[in-house]
Amino acid sequence: MKILIIGHTVEDHIVFHGEEQEVKPGGIFYSASGFHFLKDAEDEIYLCTSIQKDNYELFAFVYDQFKHDYFSYVDKIPKIHLNVFEKKERHERYENITDKLTVPFEALNKFDGIFINMITGFDINVEDLQQIRKNYNGPIYLDIHSLARGIDDNYRRDFRKIPEVKKWISSVDIVQANDHELFTLSEKISEKEIAEELLQCGAKIILVTKSAHGASVYTMKNGEVFSLSVPRIQIETKNKVGCGDVFGAAFFSSYIKDKNMEKAFTLANIAGGCIASYSEIKKMKDLRHDVLSRFS
Repeated sequence: MKILIIGHTVEDHIVFHGEEQEVKPGGIFYSASGFHFLKDAEDEIYLCTSIQKDNYELFAFVYDQFKHDYFSYVDKIPKIHLNVFEKKERHERYENITDKLTVPFEALNKFDGIFINMITGFDINVEDLQQIRKNYNGPIYLDIHSLARGIDDNYRRDFRKIPEVKKWISSVDIVQANDHELFTLSEKISEKEIAEELLQCGAKIILVTKSAHGASVYTMKNGEVFSLSVPRIQIETKNKVGCGDVFGAAFFSSYIKDKNMEKAFTLANIAGGCIASYSEIKKMKDLRHDVLSRFS
């Protein structure tokens, strides 16, 4: 299995309970980590991202495991100040918004799947995505992430309705959003109605992550909307960053191997929960063991 991951690398400055924590690797780092630490021996994972030479060591733990064929080098990668709260969606403020990534259009058909995580919302534009779809017939996964957020004059990121949303959705097979981001995809007012509308736009699977409340998946079966929900696994929460990114990596890496949606969904929910239980990033090396030990 060969997968191409597309998304911006960022430097996270996480503020929890009003106190700024240490600088941490962020952005597509978490998706890349999920794919790497869950992969089978024969899998090949490629990453299209931009990196900054003078802070590369922040990401080396994972990025050293990838060939750098689709890495580009920039003076400064985005820096994100994340205010994380116990019971509401986090606030984000950005520095160093960078150019969109250079998609290797000529190489797309060597991959079994393309995974796009809109880390900054500027990772690619809708024309890039349409070109990917035109050139590529395999499965495309889209985590809408910060595509759901606008940007104001102070570089604060607040939710907004996504422009040209039907062009985005009609160009992909699987859509992931959390339970706040989902409502930026439609004027509908219920989760099920939004999922049905997105399925009618051409997506085949809609995934909704809900933090402590687990996750839901929607698809069409026999002409009707089918949904499945699962609670979060029982863990002690020690981390709130990167859980959805690893959820997506776990789902896609499983799904494209055997097209078993329910199995992939179960594995993804376990993986996201495991990440929430890790007190430090290097615990991610245990991810495959921890996920498989909980899967039955």
